[in-house]
Amino acid sequence: QLQLVESGGGLVQPGGSLRLSCAASGFTLDYYAIGWFRQAPGKEREGVSCISSSGGSTVYADSVKGRFTISRDIAKNTVYLQMNILRPEDTAVYYCAAPENYSGSYYCGLSSYEYDYWGQGTQVTVSS
Repeated sequence: QLQLVESGGGLVQPGGSLRLSCAASGFTLDYYAIGWFRQAPGKEREGVSCISSSGGSTVYADSVKGRFTISRDIAKNTVYLQMNILRPEDTAVYYCAAPENYSGSYYCGLSSYEYDYWGQGTQVTVSS
């Protein structure tokens, strides 16, 4: 059974860094794109970043470009989200997700409707 488990969230001061992990089981990353999403209280879920099944394509939301980096370790079947220069507005529950079907080697999207499997989320709080 396909499963995603996020970890690495926590409390950090503005300007700080965190690295989130998304450990996959029941499938291999080289066949699925993985997306990172976040949802703040009272707001809709938004796409943050994604990486294609080949790892050759990555996409970032404008709000995190230049600050966040998505990567993966095939041997560990894990996707990472390195978050630098964190801001209070980055506070949210962060989720990783995978689609049910193969979406091509070089495609990934930031729309939640493209994803079918979701982790339980990890809380990120940016505050002084």
